[in-house]
Amino acid sequence: MSTNTTISMTGLTCGHCQQAVTRELSALNGVTDVAVDLVPHGVSTATVTSASPLSQEQLRDAVAEAGYTLA
Repeated sequence: MSTNTTISMTGLTCGHCQQAVTRELSALNGVTDVAVDLVPHGVSTATVTSASPLSQEQLRDAVAEAGYTLA
């Protein structure tokens, strides 16, 4: 059974930002899908599907690695 986790992020402004976050979140162990809803200069969201629940710390660190912050 998979788990869906939705997070909110700030600082994303374009498709490149969206790709960077998608790449970092996809690299987390057990992640099978990432869908980022880009809201330029606003609060963007990502739905992360994984084999097991991910910690807030894992998600925060992946988003930070891409250069952004959780909202």
